[in-house]
Amino acid sequence: MDTVRYKTRECLDQEKINQFLNTARIGHLGLADGNRPYVIPLNYVWLDDRLYFHGAGDGRRNKVIAENPEICFTVCEEYGTITNPVPAKTDTAYMSVMVFGKAEPVTDLDEATFMLQKLMDKYVPGYYNRPLSKHHVDKYRSAVFGGPVKVYRVIPYHVTAKESPVEADNMYSPGMKVPIKPSNS
Repeated sequence: MDTVRYKTRECLDQEKINQFLNTARIGHLGLADGNRPYVIPLNYVWLDDRLYFHGAGDGRRNKVIAENPEICFTVCEEYGTITNPVPAKTDTAYMSVMVFGKAEPVTDLDEATFMLQKLMDKYVPGYYNRPLSKHHVDKYRSAVFGGPVKVYRVIPYHVTAKESPVEADNMYSPGMKVPIKPSNS
């Protein structure tokens, strides 16, 4: 498996990677649809070094995964622009993680219910006054597509992470200008 080329940006801190994946809100699921790429932005949960996502039980994503379950899931957060008087050294503060693995449907109702509850806890914490029931999950039908909800699990076989930390004193804000050097005259 390929490693991060830009080694000074590589993040190997598993605790930091887990924290990032636990708090970031949107990931992009990359699939190979025959010889064409197919990328879908979606909500997800990262738990116990596994990735979970859900959606309608039918549609293109499910057909593509059934034909080729290999996935690349990318999560990236941009924190702003890092300024430098030298234009070529202007940079972006960010964190990004790429998860490689195989997507597999979660068929166990207990696990699916647990993961859907984890999604609710992440995206609308405290909103509902009781947890999801297995009965609700078992009977749930997507109002948009008419198919049953489907939960997927990905057990990664490779994870890479990169970061460029925020440099508080150098972060761009509108109206900033390159500092003028004092003249020696």
